[in-house]
Amino acid sequence: MTAADFRRIALSLEGAEEGSHMGAVDFRVGGRIFATLASVKQGYGNLMLTPELQADFVGELPEVFLPIAGGWGRMGMTHIILAKANKDVLTGALQAAWKLRVQKNASVRKSKKK
Repeated sequence: MTAADFRRIALSLEGAEEGSHMGAVDFRVGGRIFATLASVKQGYGNLMLTPELQADFVGELPEVFLPIAGGWGRMGMTHIILAKANKDVLTGALQAAWKLRVQKNASVRKSKKK
């Protein structure tokens, strides 16, 4: 897969929009980031996952997924090695990150109403 594939699939998700954060392409839903191409020069797409979901992805396909170094990785931020991912894996990973963001957005709205 390529950065163009990552972009196309990310933008196919309901409500997804392309933005920019600190000079890097990002993908948002409800104004919040769920994925980026901040590490595209190294061959990675980045996914905003939970630590538990990250462990599942890395455990299942360690040749495709790896935690981002440092604190970001410990919070669930995950690289996907684009050249080693196939369409189904990339689509599933982006859908997982998108779904987490949609759920977080909904829980934030609920807590603001209280």
